[in-house]
Amino acid sequence: MPAYHSIFLQDTDVRLIANFPLLPLRTRTRGPAYTLPALPSSTPAHESPDPDSESYDALDEVLSLYRANTFFRNFEIKGPADRLLIYGILTVGELLGKVPKVGGAREGEKALMNTALDNQFAIPGDAGFPLNQAFEAPRDRQDAETLRQYLSQVRQELAIRLLARLYAGNSSTPSKWWLSFTKRKFMGKSL
Repeated sequence: MPAYHSIFLQDTDVRLIANFPLLPLRTRTRGPAYTLPALPSSTPAHESPDPDSESYDALDEVLSLYRANTFFRNFEIKGPADRLLIYGILTVGELLGKVPKVGGAREGEKALMNTALDNQFAIPGDAGFPLNQAFEAPRDRQDAETLRQYLSQVRQELAIRLLARLYAGNSSTPSKWWLSFTKRKFMGKSL
């Protein structure tokens, strides 16, 4: 059985930096991404909209495919949207590793947001980036800074949405269905 690929592969009018897409996001976080419409107020924060909805974005896809794709050691990249999917899955894995097993939602929020807000992360082309063979380096410093801002925006939004899923229903303990994937590494890599 092959790994699940992005449904955004058919989007061809997306800006690329190196070979990384800057897809639109449903976010309130500042950054270079085009902002999609907000979810209807009737949708709970821990649920993703329907993939046919105009509010469905690549981060909803990352969170819905994370648990299934972490079982795969190989992943064939079919287009730029798959690169965002890979980066998102690796980011969710990093964030899950920072969730405290003991403690309440406040400690979990603090740990995840500190990780997401940390600007000392590697981007494609940096020596510490784990998948440089699949990603191109940005052409110049301006592209590198735009990519860093976009990836920071992705990391922050993933942390916010992951928190809503980890502590769904005003729970004070994180969901065991998410924490069971803490030790799994997608493609044997981690950020």
